Amino acid sequence: MAKKNPKNVERRAMVEKMRQEQARKERIRSMSILGVSVLIVVGLLGVAVWKYVGDQRDKTALASKKITSIGVSASAAACNPIETKPTDKNQNHIPEGTAITYKDAPPAFGEHRPQAASFGRPFYTAADRPEVAQLVHNEEHGYTIAWYDETAAKDRTEMNALEAIAKKYQDDNVRFIAAPWTSQDGSAFPDGKHIALTRWSADAKTPADQSKQRGNWQYCGSVSGSAVADFVSKWPNQESPEPGIM
Repeated sequence: MAKKNPKNVERRAMVEKMRQEQARKERIRSMSILGVSVLIVVGLLGVAVWKYVGDQRDKTALASKKITSIGVSASAAACNPIETKPTDKNQNHIPEGTAITYKDAPPAFGEHRPQAASFGRPFYTAADRPEVAQLVHNEEHGYTIAWYDETAAKDRTEMNALEAIAKKYQDDNVRFIAAPWTSQDGSAFPDGKHIALTRWSADAKTPADQSKQRGNWQYCGSVSGSAVADFVSKWPNQESPEPGIM
C-alpha cells in the first residue's frame, strides 16, 4: 500500500481549514445583510405606522372643530382679494372626447360636460378626480370648488384641513368640492398661492339671465377655514345658474 505524503495531507488540511473559514465569513456576511435588511424594513414600517397614526389623530382632531377654526387664520393664509368678472355666456354641454380649453386657471364658468361629478363626493385627489369640465358643470349648479395645486397636495396638514372642511360642508348639505389642479390642467396659480376658490354666481331672481352671471375667484397661500367660510357665504345656492338641480 502506498504511503500518504505528509505534505499532501497537510496541504489538504490547510485548504479545508481555509474553506471552512471562508464559509464562516460568508455566513456572517449573509447574516449581517439580513439583519440590516430587517432593520430597514422595520424602520420603514415604523415610519409608515407613525405617519398613519399621526394622520388619523389629526383627522380626528379636525372633525371636532368648526370650519372657521380649521387651517390657518385668514390673515395667515395671505389670500388675494376676491376677483369677479362677467362670464362668457356659454353654458353649452360638450360631449366627452371633444377638447375644452379654459382661459382661467382654474375655471369658474364656461362650457362643460353633460354629466356633473358625483354630488356625493366632497374631496378628490389627483388619482380619482373627474375631468375639470365635469367640475365646471358642478359650478353651474352652485358648487364652490376649492382647488389645490401640486405643492399643497404634498402637504399632509393642508390636505387633512381641506378634506375636513369639505366633509363638514357635505354634512351641512352645502355644495362644496375640494379637488386638485395639476400642471396638465392649465396655468399655475399666482406666485405663492396654492389654493383657489371658485364660484359661478347668478342673479337669484333671474338665474338664467347670462348677462348677470359672474365668475368669482380667490387665491390663497394656505388652507384657511375662515377664508373659505367667508367666500362660501357670499353666494347662497339661489344665486346660481341652475340652483335647483342636484
